[in-house]
Amino acid sequence: MTVVYDLVVIGTGPGGYVCAIRAAQLGMKVAVVEKRRTHGGTCLNVGCIPSKALLHASELFEEAGHEFAHLGIEVSKPKLNLAAMMKHKQDVIDGNVGGIQFLFKKNKIDVFHGTGSIISRGNVGVALDDGTNSVIETRNIVIATGSDVARLPGIEIDEKVVVSSTGALELASVPKKLIVVGAGVIGLELGSVWRRLGAEVMVVEFLDRILPGMDLDCAKQFQRMLAKQGMSFDLGTKVTAVDKTENGAVVTLEPAAGGEARRVEADVVLVAIGRVPYTEGLGLEGVGIARDARGRIEIDATFRTAVQGIYAIGDVVRGAMLAHKAEDEGVAVAEIIAGQHGHVNYDVIPGVVYTQPEFACVGKTEEDLKSAGVDYAVGKFPFSANGRAKAMRKADGFVKVLADKATDRVLGVHIVGAGAGEMIHEAAVLMEFGGSAEDLARTCHAHPTMSEAIKEAAMAVDKRPIHM
Repeated sequence: MTVVYDLVVIGTGPGGYVCAIRAAQLGMKVAVVEKRRTHGGTCLNVGCIPSKALLHASELFEEAGHEFAHLGIEVSKPKLNLAAMMKHKQDVIDGNVGGIQFLFKKNKIDVFHGTGSIISRGNVGVALDDGTNSVIETRNIVIATGSDVARLPGIEIDEKVVVSSTGALELASVPKKLIVVGAGVIGLELGSVWRRLGAEVMVVEFLDRILPGMDLDCAKQFQRMLAKQGMSFDLGTKVTAVDKTENGAVVTLEPAAGGEARRVEADVVLVAIGRVPYTEGLGLEGVGIARDARGRIEIDATFRTAVQGIYAIGDVVRGAMLAHKAEDEGVAVAEIIAGQHGHVNYDVIPGVVYTQPEFACVGKTEEDLKSAGVDYAVGKFPFSANGRAKAMRKADGFVKVLADKATDRVLGVHIVGAGAGEMIHEAAVLMEFGGSAEDLARTCHAHPTMSEAIKEAAMAVDKRPIHM
């Protein structure tokens, strides 16, 4: 007897697997289609999770070598066992992807391993891993196929000398010199990993700033912190060629505005210029699903495509390419399909750069507010004036709060500092409920904590911080 599913989700990255689980919780009969051997998509297999494993391990390696002595801890110079560090990374991956498999079984979700395509409105074709083909009948389809690395024209990524983020997580040895093309989140995070482990790291960026889209004032100060750690930056520069040699590669650089070219040698070149929606082989055109100029699937406010019963979420649609944004969309679309009122507040989507210090933000930047003509007030407070930060030798960075001048409603919060990625959620909760800087300033914070800097920054909006 043919099984007719209520929902088939194509792709089991953060958006897809969360969508499938929420739909199953709501009583739907659900199946997922995944082309990888493991679930979790880019994030769990070759992205967010493995990079955080290496970031954490490399941070401890650097602390042992440079910070312990300041705390009265005397140890011999740490020795890097890269193979063991990579095993730790793989163990973390295995544990997480295995967890998703368990959750699928727990929620009675059927799994099809193979490449999916949309045959028609209610039918998903799957080229299964065993070489056979199958057609799944379903009332609804959610496309959650994620994104792929963006490539530089004419430059081949071989994942050995010229690597993407995937290859940068698998290097067999620490390169003497690493050139990172792109000063976005991925480039800075992976560049910082290999710098801590001993590489000379040079970041090349086409724009005249790092972290495009994030608050410019914060990004400039953040760049200075990374430069003090040993990362060099070549901004306003484009890469026109990468020629592989016996010992690595030679990278040809030119000023973005035009000018004389120069050549720089490197052992490894990391291309980290962003990501692009992955829709290859889905058969979108055949069923009438449109994409915009950037290759993103066009959807309405309920995540529905031009075809009734077919939805899309995550990196293949508009908005930030963030795992947690995809997860929230996965929950929302499952609830919409179930007849509920799923919703995502795109004004309160945190973003984090997991370097050391971290750079976290939520809401509007100063540039956003200026462009929109919003009259706003700024409150800043440095961690150098925070007792807990000084006790931990983590006093680099600051908190910046942006509030509407007329209503005092918090419109954006930006934190550069140790643990910023955890602290930012205090601001996210406040903003979700439309809170003001005064609300935050009058909320009692435990002492001594680094979070006190958030309270002080909120007080600074009204020019009344206590400890500065």
